[in-house]
Amino acid sequence: MAALALHFKTLPTELDPEQVKDYLFELQQRSKTPSQTYFKHTVYGLRFLLKTEGLPYSFLHLPAIPQVKKLPVILSREEIWRMLQSAELLKHKLLIGLIYGCGLRCMEVRNIELQHLDFDRKMLHVVQGKGPKDRYVPLSEHLIRGLRTFINIENPNQYLFNGNQNRNIEEIDASTPLRTGASPFASKDFDSRYSQRGVQWVIKTISKKAGITKEVHTHTLRHSYATHLLEDGVSIIMVQKLLGHERIESTMEYLHSLSVHRRDLSALGSAAAQSFGYGIYFMQQECRPEVMAGV
Repeated sequence: MAALALHFKTLPTELDPEQVKDYLFELQQRSKTPSQTYFKHTVYGLRFLLKTEGLPYSFLHLPAIPQVKKLPVILSREEIWRMLQSAELLKHKLLIGLIYGCGLRCMEVRNIELQHLDFDRKMLHVVQGKGPKDRYVPLSEHLIRGLRTFINIENPNQYLFNGNQNRNIEEIDASTPLRTGASPFASKDFDSRYSQRGVQWVIKTISKKAGITKEVHTHTLRHSYATHLLEDGVSIIMVQKLLGHERIESTMEYLHSLSVHRRDLSALGSAAAQSFGYGIYFMQQECRPEVMAGV
């Protein structure tokens, strides 16, 4: 209300409908991406003021603001490979491998318990990721090897990835630290799991170490997983199930991110596609997924 009063140099209650509409239109033109929330505060605040003063307010409506749909950031397979190579700890390699190779959300990778790993069936049971639905996603042989090694070394009790208050989870390479000083993030959640901020810190830090200039978040790996599957010719229904989407429309958004030049699966060979599980494998021969096992 103060901004409105200063703009016209008069009390808001003394403005006529056309002045208010002109003001809202001017606000809309100031930015390419005007805030719907700001408009709501302006309109509802003025509406409340006029109603309190017993003045007409029915002319006040929210202006139509076009919704800007941003495409998700997608990493190339080579960038995924560089992240895996840049991670010094097996724990961090597995974090990246599970989030990307299984299309997991940050919460889902943190929630993995030992009982959710079925190495015989080569499946990961994702328990109530987002919403009430569980799902199964395939585990590659390379991930299984790495997971077995990690479990033998770390001997976790319940959760696969536990926080450690005596060790910094962001200590990716002690010989060449990425930043000085102690991490501001606690490595241990209230129930002993890896903390959400800790996982996010690891992903962002390793992506920078890998020389990736894109803005990389934990969800970027999941976006890349879905896009690479679709580029490999996996059906959108299968991708929907692997991602745990309730609505097919959520999965269809990834169609806008597909590469113009789709690769031919038959030319690459179905065996290569299956080796990493549902088409997740690296384009170049030197980008072998053995890195998933930390070898």
